[in-house]
Amino acid sequence: MANTSERTLRLLSLLQTSRFWPGTELAERLGVSERTLRRDVDRLRELGYRVDAVPGVGGGYQLRAGRAMPPLLLTDEEAVAIAVGLRTAAAGSAAGFAEAAVQALAKVVDMMPAGVRRRIDALRVSAVTPAPGGPRTDPMALLAVARACRDTERLRFGYTASDGRCTERLVEPHRLVQLHQRWYLPAWDTERRDWRTFRVDRMSGPEPTGTRFGPRALPGGDAEAFVRARLAVVPTRYRIVARVHAPVGEVEPVVDRWGAVEDAGGGWCRVVVHADDLDWPALVLLGTGAEFEAVEPQEFRDRLRTVAGRFLRAADDGG
Repeated sequence: MANTSERTLRLLSLLQTSRFWPGTELAERLGVSERTLRRDVDRLRELGYRVDAVPGVGGGYQLRAGRAMPPLLLTDEEAVAIAVGLRTAAAGSAAGFAEAAVQALAKVVDMMPAGVRRRIDALRVSAVTPAPGGPRTDPMALLAVARACRDTERLRFGYTASDGRCTERLVEPHRLVQLHQRWYLPAWDTERRDWRTFRVDRMSGPEPTGTRFGPRALPGGDAEAFVRARLAVVPTRYRIVARVHAPVGEVEPVVDRWGAVEDAGGGWCRVVVHADDLDWPALVLLGTGAEFEAVEPQEFRDRLRTVAGRFLRAADDGG
């Protein structure tokens, strides 16, 4: 018979199959008496697992979903599947959950055995790319930053600015923010003695140093608002303006964090997007499912004509 700890873990693994287990069958699978089985079930309950019991002949046990989330037992394949699912959510395909997914992924990976972590690391080729068309971000870099934020550890990394200049940074990270298709980190720069905002896809080798710090109060207290304010003063290549023939309430969820939407009257709304390229704003506007008009700049209208011509030729060739 296995020792108590091993047997309890085995019992939990069986109960997590979500089926009802007759007491006699469960005891037989564990190689214990039904009395010992009852004690093991009581240990699980003390740990926070809600195990229902049906007494009498033909009685048994079943694990019930609870309000809290105690530890789970996962096979290696299940752990990898969860990590892949969280990475997909981190890419922005699950609206509103990207930042939470990165934090959850950091926790899951930390609990995995070394062999499973190596399997996850081998998947780094599937870089996180917030849709549509955003820059590719190394998921392991995201995890390193997320861990440093969670554990209030100073973070060291190389950083490439927009002008190509490379510097070494040592910061006290605040929180990851996904905005305008990119991941940003507002952080206190220890050398410059001021708050800075960093793009994660421009970081190289981010690594928590192990040095803890006392959290500072972020100006304004809202990480997303802080990043938005900083980006507002950073020049972009294009300021794209369009009119969309749909109510603001239908357009805002599509444009989301990528631009500003305001009512233009007559069933139209005005969308303003700041971007360094012309393709992804076109995809965002197309995603509204409504007629739209490109107002400015001329380069954006020209780009739409080029893309429209390609679509038309593709449709003709397919016919």
